[in-house]
Amino acid sequence: MTDTNALTPFRIDIPQADLEDLRTRLAHARWPLPVPGRDDREDFSRGIPLPYLTELAEHWRDGFDWRAQEAQLNAHEQFTTVVDGQTFHVVHVRSANPAATPLLLAHGWPGSFVEYQRLIPLLTDDSHLVIPSPAGFGFSTPLSGTGWELARTTDAYAEIMTRLGYERFAVHGSDIGSGIAGRLAGVHPERVIGTHVAVDRAVLGLVGTVFPAPDGLSDDETEQLAAVQAASAEERGYLEMHNHRPDTIGPALTDSPVGLLAWIAEKFKTRTDAGYRPPSVDRDQLLTGISLYWFTRSGASSAQFYYEGEHADLDFVMAQVPSAWAAFDTHPLLRRTMDPWGAVNRWSDFAEGGHFPAMEEPVLLADDIRAFFRSLA
Repeated sequence: MTDTNALTPFRIDIPQADLEDLRTRLAHARWPLPVPGRDDREDFSRGIPLPYLTELAEHWRDGFDWRAQEAQLNAHEQFTTVVDGQTFHVVHVRSANPAATPLLLAHGWPGSFVEYQRLIPLLTDDSHLVIPSPAGFGFSTPLSGTGWELARTTDAYAEIMTRLGYERFAVHGSDIGSGIAGRLAGVHPERVIGTHVAVDRAVLGLVGTVFPAPDGLSDDETEQLAAVQAASAEERGYLEMHNHRPDTIGPALTDSPVGLLAWIAEKFKTRTDAGYRPPSVDRDQLLTGISLYWFTRSGASSAQFYYEGEHADLDFVMAQVPSAWAAFDTHPLLRRTMDPWGAVNRWSDFAEGGHFPAMEEPVLLADDIRAFFRSLA
């Protein structure tokens, strides 16, 4: 495959045979034997409980309408383009406002461009939206080879913006996308107007490993941080597999829709503001994203991104552009830990939301994005 600057129009059209295969697999799922005492559908202490999972799988099989969701996704312009030998899928939503600012929306795992469905109409008054999928995610498949990590992805995203004719642009990101946003600003400061990232309290679980602990914590603050770190440690099972053994978990995520459903749906329970209560994300939007992983076989290929990042020698590049952070399900130690120098230009704390604010609290997120970039105009 050779690179060109071509932007090839794209339309989602999953073959009917693939839909029927999914329903057949769900109908013939081989379920674990129930464990006595594990019949509470809201008890996620050992992972996703079987009663919750079977109920969700039944809706995916008999109540979920992929064709309706597919039509909604196809309401937006999409294209594919080849960068550095890799096919990238991009959603491009043009604003009717001639003075609109190009805004790149960068997602992570287990998200997809589906994550921004509810956010898109809230931003198009001010922005032309560009939503690429990282290599190995969604329709940015199959992987062209190894080596697709944060730095290479950042360079590819900058090239995509060039091909669209956007020399200057803004960036919003969450999860992996926040790293992409920061690196874009650090490597291409002459092009990036500003960065806006969304985080949640779970990022405190990385203190002591990825981020240094702040100085001068009181005993009470130390206990608070330890509690968040303990909760985060319970969530790291998937991360260790992705970081070190993606080839082992990959076949299960590709061959079993129930396995994929359990792997992803758990995160939309434990990392949203609903916690262990019913999720605050829309069930059909959740299943649309999981269906996308299933149809594109990207459960396996998206996990490779983590391995590449864990084993890459990536230089830290300080961003020298205006920045904003929106902290959902916030914690008093978040800013003190993430911004000890007070370098972030705009910091917003929200008690609501969680790891997927574009799905959980799209109005709060859109308002914060708009306010920040309008302040830079």
